[in-house]
Amino acid sequence: MTVETVTPPRRFRGRPRGRDLPPVALAALRQLLGDERSDPGLRRRDLLIEHLHAIQDSHGHLPLVTLRALAAYMNLPMAAVYETATFYAHFDVVHDDQVPPPEVTVRVCDSLSCQLAGAATLEAELKAGVDPQAVRVVRAPCMGRCETAPVVEVGHHHVLFATAEGVEAVVDTGHFHPEAIVWQRLADYRAEGGFELLADCQAGRVTVEALMETLERSNLRGLGGAGFPTFKKWHFVRQESGPRYCAINADEGEPGTFKDRYYLERSPHRFLEGALVSAWAVEAEALYIYLRDEYPGLHRVLHEAIAELEAEGLAPPGYVVLRRGAGAYICGEESAMIESLEGKPGKPRHRPPFVAQKGLFGQPTLVNNVETVYWIPLIHQKGADWFAGHGRHGRQGLRSFSLSGRVRRPGVHLAPAGITLSELIEEYGGGMAEGHRLAGYLPGGASGGILPASKADLPLDFDTLQEAGCFIGSAAIIVVSDQDDLRAVATNLLAFFADESCGQCTPCRVGTEKMLTLLERDEWRVEELERLSQVMMDASICGLGQAAPNPVLGLLKDFRGELAAQNVIVKG
Repeated sequence: MTVETVTPPRRFRGRPRGRDLPPVALAALRQLLGDERSDPGLRRRDLLIEHLHAIQDSHGHLPLVTLRALAAYMNLPMAAVYETATFYAHFDVVHDDQVPPPEVTVRVCDSLSCQLAGAATLEAELKAGVDPQAVRVVRAPCMGRCETAPVVEVGHHHVLFATAEGVEAVVDTGHFHPEAIVWQRLADYRAEGGFELLADCQAGRVTVEALMETLERSNLRGLGGAGFPTFKKWHFVRQESGPRYCAINADEGEPGTFKDRYYLERSPHRFLEGALVSAWAVEAEALYIYLRDEYPGLHRVLHEAIAELEAEGLAPPGYVVLRRGAGAYICGEESAMIESLEGKPGKPRHRPPFVAQKGLFGQPTLVNNVETVYWIPLIHQKGADWFAGHGRHGRQGLRSFSLSGRVRRPGVHLAPAGITLSELIEEYGGGMAEGHRLAGYLPGGASGGILPASKADLPLDFDTLQEAGCFIGSAAIIVVSDQDDLRAVATNLLAFFADESCGQCTPCRVGTEKMLTLLERDEWRVEELERLSQVMMDASICGLGQAAPNPVLGLLKDFRGELAAQNVIVKG
């Protein structure tokens, strides 16, 4: 008997998977961002974060329906838009069934400098004193204003030396003291010889080789943390085939660091000249500046300064591209910054290839720090010997120290390379704060480790602190005293790293959380902490996971007596 097999007719879905997109959502987005049908350039992937900022600024949050509209607008998968929006701390994604956050958000900085100044108490007072239905109070990582700790951000405005009464008054009245940034305008900068170097470079009066030789003799190194010789970085990028790009990292998120903000607020044109000269040196197609979102005042300053350059013909329109970060410490790592500039989550890339070989848009890219390029016009003007002639204890050059914590006069202090902490505090910091005695210090921000008072006479410079298990990094000096809780210092630093881990690699993602849990115990087991530290340092993809254990290892090495006095049992 033959059985006839009947094949059922195929069924086709009448419409694509996913939720319907209300036409009004896409129309509203076009009104906000522009019509991508007439200007396809608005669909470029590298504009995704800029578009997210525009939506966040307009709505106060990111409605999910608007993200769906943005995916259609940019012809991107919704997953890519959602992943990017949820990666960055400053974006608030609100699902369709969720209540949007209150209109006012108060962010209390919880970096170590602010913690020492009473940020935890301030946060508790604010939460008790405001209406949670109208005001959201949250903790936030370092805002780059450690010299005015504690710091609070209301909306997108900073309140310095914050008190509960002062912040509540700002919330109640909506009145802010404008951020007073008095910066040197283009005409004044040119009157003192500004942009002469750029003109000489473009006219051929100064060659790349001659300028690189000057930078080599000056011993100018990368001042964002790594300390790589500037002339060598130029050389490596120039060896690669073009087109090439230049990107300046102005995302100084290291707790305790605020020197780049200091220079940008005072002389943005000196920085821009150094950046343009760097771009000229590698024949860059464009110059990108990645500015951290915590500096809204500087965003306005740089927009105006770039407009002045273009109006005077010193830079072609659109050559200098200013991009806004979105709250991610990891984007201080150069390849993570490149990813963010391309409109993606800021996750570090595996190396090789290095960004000098394959960086922005897959092309060779020169990445420099703000302060590094800031010095280039001055070194050319005053000579390599002028810069290298500064220094103490056998070191050469100048260092901009971001000094905060238990000192009388915190701030950015320009001092000779190789100065010791004792000299820095006494000569520049006005001595220890009243009633405080030096217990220890972080020579390179959260990741640079911690040293005891007995090592306050070590020269502070590149290559001088490694034997002590530390490094100078961006020269962010945080001073702690005999009145500070060392367990609270350690947990503050590890909580920061745990929050800021991009989550890409297990040793960092799990390791930082695990180490924080171990530090919160009354008993610290040395073997367990050291074994975990070794795994993190050996196996993490980037410097965040590799450096996160540094302060813990420093406390285990040099502070056991102080820990015991504070009822922390160290075993092993």
